[in-house]
Amino acid sequence: MSPNPKRVLFIITSSDRIGPNHRATGYEFSEVAHPYLAFAADGFDVEFASLKGGEPPADGFDASDFASSIFRNGAGFQRLNRSVPLTEVDLSSFDAIFFPGGLGPMVDMLHEHSVKRAIVQTYESGRVVGAVCHGPVALMNTTMSDGSNFLEGRNIAAFTEAEEQGHSEKDVPFMLDAALIAQGAIHTQADPFQEHVVVDERLVTGQNPASAAGVAGAMIKLMA
Repeated sequence: MSPNPKRVLFIITSSDRIGPNHRATGYEFSEVAHPYLAFAADGFDVEFASLKGGEPPADGFDASDFASSIFRNGAGFQRLNRSVPLTEVDLSSFDAIFFPGGLGPMVDMLHEHSVKRAIVQTYESGRVVGAVCHGPVALMNTTMSDGSNFLEGRNIAAFTEAEEQGHSEKDVPFMLDAALIAQGAIHTQADPFQEHVVVDERLVTGQNPASAAGVAGAMIKLMA
């Protein structure tokens, strides 16, 4: 490992319930595990922040997924469960920030000031922003220092209405793909649950859990 490895901050939801039926949720486990292992394998230092700090709520752990099992039994998972509140993080010490999905971000990242600040500060200083699945909800309602809308004209991928059907359409407050388009993004998509990663300058987004490792890989290339 390089004596001064590049650093990535995973920004994790703190919401454990969503929707009128109070569905249990949190971060999608594989969308943390797969990117974490990809960054770690390339020598990156990965740290974790969450909106409230401490142990964030997890969702969707699958013991048959090799990467998820490896992550759950490693030091990274222990650090995740001691996450620092985002408001206490020195963002200038990271080369990139990454927003995993899960339904939790749909609850607590749409209007959260510390999330918007992290995006603006990271991107405007020439660093990389990544998000996958429902994670791109964090990008909404982000106003840059010059007053422009961060999403306007940006190519982006996110969880689609077709993927919500039969999964969470009764729980989410809105369809994420349509909401991103309404804020000016140029949304593209693959068939449901197929990998789809979009790079727009220093913004990398992915459509679904199958895209999580690909988002990390694209971010690594941008930071090479």
